[in-house]
Amino acid sequence: MSLGSNKVLDESKQGDATLIDAGPDNGKKLYLESYGCQMNFSDSEIVASILAESGYRTTRNPEEASLVLLNTCSIRENAEQRVRNRLNHFNNTKKKNPELLIGVLGCMAERLKAQLLEEEKLVDIVVGPDAYRDLPGLLEEVTDGRKAVNVLLSREETYADISPVRLNSNGVTAFISIMRGCDNMCSFCVVPFTRGRERSRDPESIVREARYLYQEGYREVTLLGQNVDSYRWNVSKKGDVIDPAKETVNFAQLLEKVALTAPDLRIRFSTSHPKDMTDEVLHTMARYDNICKYIHLPVQSGSSAVLKRMNRGYTREWYKNRIDAIRRIMPDCAISTDIISGFCGETDAEHAETVSLMKETEYEFAYMFKYSERPKTLAERKFTDDVPEEVKQARLEEIIAVQNESSLKRNRASVGKTFEVLAEGVSKKSDDKLFGRNSQNAVMVFDRGDIIPGTYVRVKATDCTSATLMGEVVKG
Repeated sequence: MSLGSNKVLDESKQGDATLIDAGPDNGKKLYLESYGCQMNFSDSEIVASILAESGYRTTRNPEEASLVLLNTCSIRENAEQRVRNRLNHFNNTKKKNPELLIGVLGCMAERLKAQLLEEEKLVDIVVGPDAYRDLPGLLEEVTDGRKAVNVLLSREETYADISPVRLNSNGVTAFISIMRGCDNMCSFCVVPFTRGRERSRDPESIVREARYLYQEGYREVTLLGQNVDSYRWNVSKKGDVIDPAKETVNFAQLLEKVALTAPDLRIRFSTSHPKDMTDEVLHTMARYDNICKYIHLPVQSGSSAVLKRMNRGYTREWYKNRIDAIRRIMPDCAISTDIISGFCGETDAEHAETVSLMKETEYEFAYMFKYSERPKTLAERKFTDDVPEEVKQARLEEIIAVQNESSLKRNRASVGKTFEVLAEGVSKKSDDKLFGRNSQNAVMVFDRGDIIPGTYVRVKATDCTSATLMGEVVKG
């Protein structure tokens, strides 16, 4: 569900924390690392807020921390291995500093609690995604010499009343979690088992958070959910109104509510699901200039047969219908996707269907990766991971080559055009340049001049690579 440039998904990015001065000070410092999707990074901000109330200050320097927490991801085996490597590193540190506490949060917590706590003895505390409120009490248990664990999943927890501490904040863009969990039982995915059932957050709390962020100077928010299109407030899965005294809100209506917060607050969202995306959402996006014209619509495979094995709930034809609707209602909308190569039983012909869909759609960018079998999933129980590793790799390389060609073509078509860009910060390659994104989520780099991050500028694209547009600021 991540946003970014064309590349194989790196599901284990490290996130350093920033210093926080809020609440009491117990003299202890927290070091947080986040891995995986944007939801994990958003959860880390909730954790930082909860522990700030207990007196913990967050730090970028793990060597001065008294508590190290790794917010983990289980979607790929590679992500879990990187977390284990980091845990081993911090355990070596603990030998020099026995008072150091080490904990694992998030998706690995439920799945590997026994191994991490008892068998490998890598951690002192294990906390699942729905138990972060219990962290202060669990830390007291650990201080008393006990191992502490809470990985219970909830049908109600949304953390709607907690104001997240913004970690790694550029002061311009922020995430807002609108729902938790997932009811889509995709055969390859562990999320329903690690994050629980789907539940939506009170829309008014979402609007309040967006309004607060705007007042604090933020100019873009991304609404997060495993499947934002299935957001529904005060409506049961059967369509019944739960409380007649309250309004019902679907995702299109939520988008409108947030868009009305301020005309110069940009709205993005992630991730959409092809089986649930409605024309109502698309028409709402088209109606408001501050809702960005960009949709991340994971296809996973271009083969209906593979999609059936994946239990995705749609066919190739249905997906193409959704792409056609986006292009019809918002001709200027950019589209990105997720693609898995080498899923169980995938034939050469089925792989070719994915390649042909990519060529027909011409995505602006994509996250592409090889299938990695995960424990407890339907795919592990029902199918055999029978595509040889070298075949997976060859297919992945072909997919990447096709996508790079599409990305370059799309960016070349933007050269000569002028876009409104939200300046986000200084370019990594030059202090004299700023970077930002246009409505279509394309990264643009331009001269810094006297432009302040957080302001909108008009930038004319003058050159490009497959990942970036270079431009010049248009005055007036």
